[in-house]
Amino acid sequence: MPVTVTVALGDRSYPVVLDTSGLTGLAAALSAATPRRRVVLVTEDVVGPLWADAVVAALSGFVVDRVVLPSGEANKGVETWYRCVDAILRLGVDRKTPILALGGGVLGDLVGFAAATVLRGVPFVQLPTTLLAMVDSSVGGKTGMNHDVGKNLIGAFYQPVLVYAALPTLDTLPVAERRAGLGEVVKTALLDPTPGADLLGDVERSADALREGDPNATARIVGACVAIKAAIVAADEREAGQRAWLNAGHTVGHGLETAAGYGVLRHGDAVGLGLVLETEWAVRAGLCADAALPERLRGLLLRLGLPSEVPSLDRRVVVDAMRADKKTDGASIKIPVPARVGQMTLVDVPVAHLDALLGASLGSG
Repeated sequence: MPVTVTVALGDRSYPVVLDTSGLTGLAAALSAATPRRRVVLVTEDVVGPLWADAVVAALSGFVVDRVVLPSGEANKGVETWYRCVDAILRLGVDRKTPILALGGGVLGDLVGFAAATVLRGVPFVQLPTTLLAMVDSSVGGKTGMNHDVGKNLIGAFYQPVLVYAALPTLDTLPVAERRAGLGEVVKTALLDPTPGADLLGDVERSADALREGDPNATARIVGACVAIKAAIVAADEREAGQRAWLNAGHTVGHGLETAAGYGVLRHGDAVGLGLVLETEWAVRAGLCADAALPERLRGLLLRLGLPSEVPSLDRRVVVDAMRADKKTDGASIKIPVPARVGQMTLVDVPVAHLDALLGASLGSG
């Protein structure tokens, strides 16, 4: 039976459906979310050949137009967004035509921004096909695209009307791509604010099964992560407080991604490395009471099959990318770091001191 988690946002509330059997319930879920029987399915050139026909078959009774975009982080920019918007508009949609995004986090972010901007907003449905998208980017309404200056600097908060995660889509992911999503799993487990919870311990106990893609372990952990994110988004949709915790690992992670070149270092891999470096800094700064936590995280990344050591990059380029982070107010940037597992602290770090977050992980450049 599918598991449904609700993101409670009043009249903009929506379900996140986790279906271990596939796409069998998609038509009913979509009918409940929107009355329209015509939809536009936007996918990309890797996922589309694998799953687009199955989605169309599951949507029997719907008229489905298709748009195919180029895949990959390197294509998460203005040119691809315009290509998407242009294709949607040329199909003659109206303001009630749902746009479905079938793919990973890159596609979901980009198509979500297209849905937010076409006709000043049309209904948007996420059909995530990667672990990273299922546990993080498909939930919460952050949409956008990259700029040469930095990652996700152009975008909008725009909530979907439905998220439908068919977990069997994970079976067709390349192993490295599936494992990269575990970086966001570790982040969510680290900050889990649920009283008495031990999601980080659960991830550690399940590390071997998660690394190998065991469907039962994956479904359980995905469900836990979605529930945590849904609760945080419901309490703080626009990131005025607790939702900023979800940025843990991202300031350094985005810096590493940008410096490496979009698509070279996977987002989940970068977030995992960012978690370790930011936690090491928190220990050095006396903000984290658990001095063993950085090595605990590093060891978990290793067990999950993620990189645990920072690649060779130009330190100055990484710092410059961190300075361009969208969370900066010009003089400082708010960075969430763990005081301990399950308790995060938001710290204002002066932009001039961001280099300290990298510790000795990179050369002086």
